[in-house]
Amino acid sequence: MKTVLLVRHAKSSWDDASVKDFDRTLNERGKKNAPEMAARIVKRKIDIGLLISSPAKRAKTTAILFGKEFKMNEADILFDKDLYHAEPSVFFNIISNIDDKYKSIAVFAHNPGITEFANLLTAMRIDNIPTCGVFAIAVEIERWNDFNKGKKNFLFFDYPKSGLD
Repeated sequence: MKTVLLVRHAKSSWDDASVKDFDRTLNERGKKNAPEMAARIVKRKIDIGLLISSPAKRAKTTAILFGKEFKMNEADILFDKDLYHAEPSVFFNIISNIDDKYKSIAVFAHNPGITEFANLLTAMRIDNIPTCGVFAIAVEIERWNDFNKGKKNFLFFDYPKSGLD
């Protein structure tokens, strides 16, 4: 059994319109929400072995803040440029190529691709993964390269304003 957490980056800043999309930073709410959401995952006792993130500043920073809660360093995070505004097929490809030593992973990316991908995985459908939202599934596989065909079971969907803890 493997576990996948899909995490949309935390709330980003739109204060400076001249900043390129790729370089947008987190705003104060985003900086607060990321560690709070990571702490909720820790409370669920999900032992994340690998963080994979888009290298866009807002996703990268979200992954780093999550990593701190999981007692990981930035060096432990895999940054994959293909996750920046990725289509669902990119998620399938990246996950299918993960080292089998990892039981649980978290993937940090952007809308609309992350929501589209989540909606392909289980019968659970959502309109939108909000900023810093987490969509989690369990996959009945032993090897990541079986991800595409493995039975996927919805675990939970949580986000900062959900009221869940």
